Order: sequence, then C-alpha cells, then structure tokens
Amino acid sequence: MLCPPSASSTSLTCRSHPRSGHEFQRVEMTSSLSFSFSSSLLPSSLHQDKHRTNKLSTSITIIRHIAHPSGSVFVFRCALAPESALTTSSTRNSVHEKRHWKVGEYPGISEGSMPSSRNGSGKSKRTPIKNVKKKLDRKNNAKAWANTVTEALFDRIAKKQWLQALEVFEMLKEQPFYEPKEGTYMKLLVLLGKSGQPKRAHQLFDTMLEDGLEPTTELYTALLAAYCRSNLIDEAFSILDKMKALPLCQPDVYTYSTLIKACVDACQFELVESLYEQMAERLITPNTVTQNIVLSGYGKAGKLEQMERVLSGMLESATSKPDVWTMNTILSLFGNKGQIELMERWYEKFRNFGIEPETRTFNILIGSYGKKRMYDKMSSVMEYMRKLSFPWTSSTYNNVIEAFSDVGDAKHMEYTFDQMRAEGMKADTKTFCCLIKGCANAGLFHKVISTVQLAGKLEIPENTSFYNAVVFACAKAEDLMEMERVFKRMKDRQCQPDSTTYSIMVEAYKKEGMNDKVFNLEQEKQMIAVNSPEDAGIGMETSVDV
Repeated sequence: MLCPPSASSTSLTCRSHPRSGHEFQRVEMTSSLSFSFSSSLLPSSLHQDKHRTNKLSTSITIIRHIAHPSGSVFVFRCALAPESALTTSSTRNSVHEKRHWKVGEYPGISEGSMPSSRNGSGKSKRTPIKNVKKKLDRKNNAKAWANTVTEALFDRIAKKQWLQALEVFEMLKEQPFYEPKEGTYMKLLVLLGKSGQPKRAHQLFDTMLEDGLEPTTELYTALLAAYCRSNLIDEAFSILDKMKALPLCQPDVYTYSTLIKACVDACQFELVESLYEQMAERLITPNTVTQNIVLSGYGKAGKLEQMERVLSGMLESATSKPDVWTMNTILSLFGNKGQIELMERWYEKFRNFGIEPETRTFNILIGSYGKKRMYDKMSSVMEYMRKLSFPWTSSTYNNVIEAFSDVGDAKHMEYTFDQMRAEGMKADTKTFCCLIKGCANAGLFHKVISTVQLAGKLEIPENTSFYNAVVFACAKAEDLMEMERVFKRMKDRQCQPDSTTYSIMVEAYKKEGMNDKVFNLEQEKQMIAVNSPEDAGIGMETSVDV
C-alpha cells in the first residue's frame, strides 16, 4: 500500500468485510492530512481465495510497524474473521454477483434473490414493464380526455350555448367510463329552461330516467320551471300532479313559488289563490321569495290595493319579513312605469324599515332615471355608489348604455361601452342588444354589422332578444330581405320567435303594404302558439337590468 510522504503518522485498521473481505477505515488521525477508504470497494478475488484456504476458527490480530524512508511510521492492524463469517460473506457475495442491471433499470430485487418468483421451469414470471406502462398511459389519457370534454361541457353551459352543450353531453355519455350525475342534469335542465326549450328539457329528463337515475324534487322543479318560463302553465301543472304522486318527489315551497310566478306573469291570479290553498293543506309556509313574486305580480297588473295588502302581511309576518328583494321589486315596479316620485317615496319608506340598499337597488334607480332622461340624477347615483364603495357592475353599464341607446345617442353609448371594457366588465347579450338598437336609432347601420360581428367574436349567446334587436335594426333600415334572412337564421338556431319578433316584422310589412306577408306571419304565429313570458322577449325594453 502506497501513502504520500507528507503523512507523518497514520493508524489504519484492516478488518474483514462481509462483502469484500477487507475494509480499510481510518480510526486515528494525528496528521493534518487524512485518507479514508469507503466500504463500497468492489470485492477482491485475492481476498476470497485467501478466505477459502485459511479456515481459521479464531480471530488473529497482527500488528506490524513499517518504516517509510521519509521517516514516517505506519501502523497496520489486521483482524481475520472466523470461518462462519467467511462463509456468510462468500454466500452474500455470490448473491450480489447475480445482480446484473441494464442501463436505465431500477436496481431492485434480482430474479435469483426471490425463490417464490420462479415457476417450475425456473423462469421468472414478471409482468413486462412496457405493457404496464401502456395500460397506465391509456388510463391516464382516458381520464385526461374525460376531464377536457367535461370542462368543454360546463364551458358551453356557462356561455348558454344549449345546443352545443347537448352535443358534448351526448359525446360524453357514449364513453363507458362516464357516468352523468344529478348536478349535470340539473344544470342542463336549467339551461334549456332559460333558453326556451321546455320540450328538449322534458326529453332530457326522460333520458335521465331511462339511464336509471332516480328523480328528485329539485330535478322535477327544474323541469317545471322550464315550462313556466315558456308560459306553458297547463304542462307545468301536470308536472306538479306527477310530483304529488311520487313519495320521494313531493313539491316544496320552491316548486310552488316557481308555479306561482308563472301564474302571476300570466295574470291568472285565481290560480295563485288555489296554489296558496294547496300550500296551506300541505303545511308549506310561503317564504319571502313567494311573497315578493306575488307582490310584483299585483304591482305589474296595477292592483295596488292587493299589493299593499301583501306588503302589510309581510310586515306583520314572522316568516316572510320584507327584505332588500322586496325593496327592489317595488322600486323596479314603479321605475319601469316611469313613476319616479312613487319610486323615490318607497325608497325612503324601506330605508325607514331598516332595509339597506345594495348594488341591485342602485342599478334600478340608474335605469329608471335613464329611461326618463334624468341624466343628472343618474350620474348622482353612480357617484354615490363610488362614495359608498359599491362596485359598478355589468348591469350598471347596461342601464347607462340603454339610456343612450333609446335616444340614439351613439357617441355617449360607445363611450360608456369602451369604459365598460376598459374596467374589465364582461359584456353580455343585453349589452349588445342595446348597442345594436342604439346604432339603428342613430341611423348608423354599418355599425350594426360590425357590432354583430364583435358579438360573434366574443361568443355572446344569441338568444331571442338578440335576434329581435337585429330584426329591429333591419326593419329600421327598411332592409326587408335581410330581415327575412335574420328571421330564418333565428329559427335555424332553434331560437323561437316571440310576440316582439312578429310585431316588429308585421309593422315593417304593413309599412310597405305587403299584406300577404302580414297574413302569413299571423298564421304562423297562431300555428306555433308562441306565448313567451313578458320578460323573455321584451324584457330588455320594459325592465331594468339589476
């Protein structure tokens, strides 16, 4: 063994190692420079032969002093293990020799170290790593695909693209690993109801039952709401009768509130009274939401005495106290009718009741003042919102845009829209309905085309109100051919025309003396029996965005 001349005095111990036979390890250091040998040295065949020939039963320690020409003295202590230790060392070493690993393999257990892994022929039963990896990859890819398509489904639902949402949902159902849940059906039913597709909602509901999913009160209520939004009251009552016959799907206060709203919108107040009686028989207490619906219905119908009676009952009730929604309902009622003084008076009354306004409340005031062209008060409310740290929302900007749109003030309308986008507010369908009508009222028909193109670029949902605004712009420009193309596209996109659509087109044809076209439209209107609720077709024109 060679050591550098600079090592003045070093003591090393050499003792047998179970794998290599000898191990050199530093035990004492008196010099400034030290050297140590790791125990991971490869085994030496010379040491193995020595162990085979020298079978010692006892341990012998040999101490030898070797003098180096430089004057340094090295001390070596050698300890030899007994025969049993040598035998064990040789056995372990033979096991270790069978561990041959390829590049990139993980050095785990060798095939010879586990006897149980061998069969009768002596061959190992090992699952090929490549096959396992392929199975894992296929499983992960399937999960990733399912997650991606599921995200696409919920994205279509969020954008209110009901037809595309149904297509993606059908694609998912064809996959064996996908099991639709109650929440997915609920979202689709609500979407179809809001999109005016009650028949498709019923088809989806029947498909859900065929797939073995148990119906619930919430799912039946969503289906009932789909018919109520399309003013199909008879069908909605038939759904209610089915719910009564099912023990696990009994109607609750939300079911009755939804049906009461449909009856109120249709001004069928006798049905409202019968529904109240059914609720009393079933010990279902009307809540504040139910009372607010009836309150709004009486107000829209001009039955102010009944409205005040309901409001007085709410003040005396312990379960249906008036809240900020009650306040918003009353203010919106008088604001849409242009009765600004009554609106302001009720605002003060509700403040005296201890009800604090919210962002929706201020949006109602802004929209009401805008409709009456009271721009100073509209600006004052907006400044008051900033002062109280109430955020301006998309509805706030929509009401301001609509105020300028009604009078054809394209300059201020576009300025408000630019400010809306600069503040990061997301435009919606009503925003573009107001922009399209505003450009038409201002006679800027070339901007109508660019606005429609921008709506498509931003993936704005094209519902009945959107097409009504485009039809209105075409009629305003006296472009009847384009109006007919839009009308056809509207029906191709499964957007059912409503009373507003037909009234705009009938007036346009009458202005040009096209009586045959007027007759055909009247016949078509009666044939498809489109009776949408007031807020579904012309809510943009008669109500304030909150």
